[in-house]
Amino acid sequence: MADRPAAELPYRPCAGIVLLDHGGRVWIGHRIPKATEDASGYLWQLPQGGIDEGESPREAALRELKEETGVDQVEIIAESSEWLTYDLPPELVGIALKGKYRGQRLKWFAMRFLGGDGDVDISEQHGHRAEFDDWRWAKLAELPSLVIPFKRGIYEAIVAEFAHLAAR
Repeated sequence: MADRPAAELPYRPCAGIVLLDHGGRVWIGHRIPKATEDASGYLWQLPQGGIDEGESPREAALRELKEETGVDQVEIIAESSEWLTYDLPPELVGIALKGKYRGQRLKWFAMRFLGGDGDVDISEQHGHRAEFDDWRWAKLAELPSLVIPFKRGIYEAIVAEFAHLAAR
């Protein structure tokens, strides 16, 4: 796979979650760095993950949220109007995402959190390794400045699309 040009590789289908609290803040997690990553910064991101065979994007979003945050007390309040994609930087093509993809194609869901902070559990759950080592509530507008630069464009798009939901 590493020898194939990026343009020949597909995008990995994924679902992403914008989890909003009652005050309009968004849940953001600090990713546990992988060996190929610089751990100095830009490791904050929203919950997201792959869509399994036969699974709808909505089902994947709810499953990924539960696996990564322990949260299942939610109400889906919006879905992104389009699928959003990002490309991996050239130095990560053939390495990241198991070397199979050029980047990711995501359908985003805004969800209202109906639980409390005590319901969040970012530890390993049900055989799924922990994705995050810390988390916090943030203003939606902060997100693009916190994420890794190659994902910034999709974060700017979801901030624009879901801003009305965070306004309180």
